[in-house]
Amino acid sequence: MMNKKWWKETVVYQIYPRSFRDSNGDGIGDLRGIIEKLDYLKELGIGVVWLSPVYKSPNDDGGYDISDYQDILSDFGTLADWEVMIAGMHERGIKLLMDLVVNHTSDEHPWFTEARKSKDNPYRDYYIWRPARAVGPDGTGIPEPNNWGSFFSGSAWEYDQKTDEYYLHLFSRKQPDLNWENPRVRSEIWKMMNWWLSKGVDGFRMDVINLISKVAGLPDAPVTDSTTTWQWGGQYFANGPRLLEFLAEMKREVLSRGDVFSVGETPMVTTAEVAQFTSEETGSLNMVFQFEHMDMDTIPGGMGKWDFKRFELRDLKKITSRWQDDLYDKGWNSLYLSNHDQPRPVSRFGDDGLYRVESAKLLGTFLHMLQGTPYVYQGEEIGMTNVKFDTIDDYRDVETMNMYREAVKRGIDPHKIMQAIYTKGRDNARTPIQWDDGPQAGFTSGTPWIKVNPNCTTINVAQSQADPDSIYFYYRKLIQLRKDNPVIVYGKYDLLASVGDPIYAYMRALDNDRLLVILNFSTDQPLFKLPGGITYTGKHLLIGNYPVDADEDINEFTLRPYEARVYRLA
Repeated sequence: MMNKKWWKETVVYQIYPRSFRDSNGDGIGDLRGIIEKLDYLKELGIGVVWLSPVYKSPNDDGGYDISDYQDILSDFGTLADWEVMIAGMHERGIKLLMDLVVNHTSDEHPWFTEARKSKDNPYRDYYIWRPARAVGPDGTGIPEPNNWGSFFSGSAWEYDQKTDEYYLHLFSRKQPDLNWENPRVRSEIWKMMNWWLSKGVDGFRMDVINLISKVAGLPDAPVTDSTTTWQWGGQYFANGPRLLEFLAEMKREVLSRGDVFSVGETPMVTTAEVAQFTSEETGSLNMVFQFEHMDMDTIPGGMGKWDFKRFELRDLKKITSRWQDDLYDKGWNSLYLSNHDQPRPVSRFGDDGLYRVESAKLLGTFLHMLQGTPYVYQGEEIGMTNVKFDTIDDYRDVETMNMYREAVKRGIDPHKIMQAIYTKGRDNARTPIQWDDGPQAGFTSGTPWIKVNPNCTTINVAQSQADPDSIYFYYRKLIQLRKDNPVIVYGKYDLLASVGDPIYAYMRALDNDRLLVILNFSTDQPLFKLPGGITYTGKHLLIGNYPVDADEDINEFTLRPYEARVYRLA
């Protein structure tokens, strides 16, 4: 058996505070609203809350543009409110994971306001500045230091007129990248992290942490998209040359000084790299978020995440099986299908219409029966869906707004852009939690900062808690099963049948304990046959999303649309 750790056995619940619960009627979710719902989280069975940023921020990018790492944004409350919140969590046996955003700050952070005053300011080297390049005599070329595109569209460089130089921002222009090559920057970050730990925080979720080391010289990226000047430069800023060194220093200065839970957000990583990051002997982090399964419905060479297709089950099997197999006894997986940056999973991977309940339960079964630590994003436990607002004016996400403007400039049909937003936009996950069927879904007594999904009258927490067969109660059972069955946490994963088979079936095995997980990701009704060599002498259905006849022979049976079953094999 792998080394037993509490963070392997728990389930994490992500709160996006702006949309969770508003306690004072200003339309914005807040810390007091979270405090009101702590018993809800305890009843669900949650062991850890990952709290998206509540720090002081101009809120250009949903709080991921921080202007003071050691203060609370007034929209959310005060540091005193935060202290009441964490005390309430700890009283209920819930740990707190704070969001650590240190690839960049806000341009309103005091470090940056100092840095842009002059080229010789002591804080200048806290950020990445470069002079303009010479434009050709015929007007060809670009003045920007290189041709990297921002994650949020357009150039990754912003010109600062006062000092006549450009600064790097991989995300919004209001999110200048920190210069991790500067040891003073790293020292400031370790000091801040230790301050939060001294206040009782149990760990950190680290935003885009594998982007902190950039290749020296910041070279131009190869041209892969001839329709735009700005090219993808990920090979020069993801998993850079000093990343492992920086993470090792973080472990030495912060993470090793207690039982600190750490998960890094790491786009563009391989299983081999993650095994390095999360090795219990030599790694620096407990686990990471990888994005390979999040990209399987994106069309290569299109508008990034905005060109999409229906995901294919064979891709899900290949990707999931590789991460399960390659990290077994070498690292640890984070298990997730949604977060504040992703659309709702029941709309993306399931059926948010006729089979919403069944497919939401299927997706939960798939995720919670894998090896790794499951993450539940707020509203997932009641099967919240994507939203389709009538106009772009109803959206609030900076990535969505920038993409819409850039796509219109490029002559793309606005209708096509809206369809992409309906499918992949981040605001799908950011509409307020639907607590009941009353005004504004019980989220606020005022006007919400972003509109509530109109289906709140039929999809809400109150309705779910009144129905013993709801998605909510199914999630409670899934979470409890992990607590009661070590095989779910530590058992080896083995894919059954081929990746082309219409059924996704896998085994989990720990010593003599074996589980059989059978999943139908479609409205079809395929025939399941127990593979040869697998013996089954009992009839113990651990969990399923349809009624099952206790006498049914599982050697061969027909699966119903989006059916999920988990059997213990005696």
